[in-house]
Amino acid sequence: MKAVLMTAAGSPEVLQLQEVPTPSLPLDNTQLLVRLVAAGVNPIDAKLRRRGTFYPHLMPAILGCDGAGVVEAVGADVQKFRPGDAVYFCYGGLGEHQGNYAEYNVVDERFVARKPASVSFAEAAAAPLVLITAWEALYERGRLEPGERVLIHAGAGGVGHVAIQLAKLKGAAVATTISSQEKANFVTQLGADYPIFYKQTDFVQATLDWTGGEGVDLAFDTVGGETFQKTFPAVRIYGDIVTILEPVANTVWKTARNRNLRIGLELMLTPMSLGLDESLQHQAEILAQCASWMEQGKLKIQVNHQFALKDAVKAHELIETGAIAGKIVLLISDE
Repeated sequence: MKAVLMTAAGSPEVLQLQEVPTPSLPLDNTQLLVRLVAAGVNPIDAKLRRRGTFYPHLMPAILGCDGAGVVEAVGADVQKFRPGDAVYFCYGGLGEHQGNYAEYNVVDERFVARKPASVSFAEAAAAPLVLITAWEALYERGRLEPGERVLIHAGAGGVGHVAIQLAKLKGAAVATTISSQEKANFVTQLGADYPIFYKQTDFVQATLDWTGGEGVDLAFDTVGGETFQKTFPAVRIYGDIVTILEPVANTVWKTARNRNLRIGLELMLTPMSLGLDESLQHQAEILAQCASWMEQGKLKIQVNHQFALKDAVKAHELIETGAIAGKIVLLISDE
């Protein structure tokens, strides 16, 4: 099969399209052989490429956590799927297990969900990592409840645009930071109640004005760095702030402590990196619920850029600009 191999840590040019053996499917297990139609491209892919994977002794590596495709064959113990089923999932791509920048992959049925029929394979491949991240951050780390107010940073981004929709599905009011009128229009279409032009406006003051001086119940930081610390005064006393980035070493926690904020750290890759099968199954359940919402037209994934598998280098160059809205996808085969 054709696959994009990461031959060493470094610039996007270390990604090379090559012929490699098609993965084999053991007969006596619950695994699926999936013919991949599309693969999502995420910031974690670029970070692993630059710094090296979690398993540097297992090189070369195939990146790509997100995949969508068609089941080609099933193990003898598979219960839920059969050949021909369209599926999507987040599994592989950290260096230990093969990722999805390839024509085929093998994935346990427990970690897979059915692709919603109403969306394309490209949209499905773009969805898993951001869906799970936003779900866990808002619903599990942040414990979002109906009627609460939430501030979501970078609402037009990959995680942000999904988080807006999940927050609205929970019945929350949403403020979100954006950088242009085009992005403001986009997030408003997704249901955001209050777009904040953070380059022209102090987002903390804008958030306090929006909440009558109280602050939001939950802030979701998808940017990191100084933004995380700057958000503390925008959260109500005894409120929550969740970040998907590691807080920087010089973070000043005084405001968070004085306001008794509950700090949530969200990394949806933990189950895969630590081999937590039950948590991986839970993530597949999240994808199943989100698939239902997509079927009902309540949840949409914005794919703004599509590349052929052979153009993975261009996809990585684009995602490293950090300025794109929506998601990037590699198209692997026709369907």
